[in-house]
Parts: sequence; structure tokens; C-alpha cells
Amino acid sequence: MDLQPITYSESATADRPWLASRHGLDTPLTITLDTALFTQGTHYTPPTLGQPRNVMTAGIPLGRVTATGLYGPWDAAATDGRATFTGVLLADVPFAPGSGRAGAALLWHGVIATAHIPGGLDPTAITASTTQIHFI
Repeated sequence: MDLQPITYSESATADRPWLASRHGLDTPLTITLDTALFTQGTHYTPPTLGQPRNVMTAGIPLGRVTATGLYGPWDAAATDGRATFTGVLLADVPFAPGSGRAGAALLWHGVIATAHIPGGLDPTAITASTTQIHFI
């Protein structure tokens, strides 16, 4: 058996066309995502040959699950607490396939261009919010 160490490095550039201002970038909240609540292809991209992790997309609207304190995709019809809009995912989040949780940053204070939110966001559908987000 021939075991060879493999070393690699990667870099990424933040792609946040939904971010309409730098206001609020200095005050994100550290949160934990419940990865089971997100959908592959909608909220994250699956691993590829060159990328061994799932990658959650920045800009996803989020809500907090009352029972666990974990965050999932905001859903106005949810009955688990996620009907309250808490902000958006500030940066892409890589996480291992099969992992139930992932650390992330929540933008809860700032300016968002809703037309550029991944999957879209209709601010008129937000009936409850814990944020200081201004939508344009």
C-alpha cells in the first residue's frame, strides 16, 4: 500500500450581488445551521470531484427553529419558528456531507437588494422579523 500525503489550498471570492451596502457587515451574528432543513440544489451545491464538501449559498433568507435554536431556511408557513425572518446567510458555508450542523454568519442588520437573493425574496411576505434589514 502506497500512502501519499495530499496537500491542497483553495481560495474564493465572495459573490454577494444581493448585498446593497456594506452597512451591517461589522455586526454579523455567529449562528449554527441545521443542515437537514436545507435542500440540495436549492440551498447548497453537492460535492464534486474537485470540491469534497457541500456549499451553502450566501444570501439565503433564514429563520430560527424555536425548539433547537438552530437556523434553517426562512419559510412564512413554517410552524417551528422559521416563519419569523431573522436575516440572511452572510457568506457561503462549506459543510461535510452527512453533517447535521454547520457554523455560519447571519446578516441581521443592513441593506439587501431583494431581486438578487438566491431563489428570490418578497419582503411583503415577511410578517414577523427580528431584524433591522432594509429591503430595496
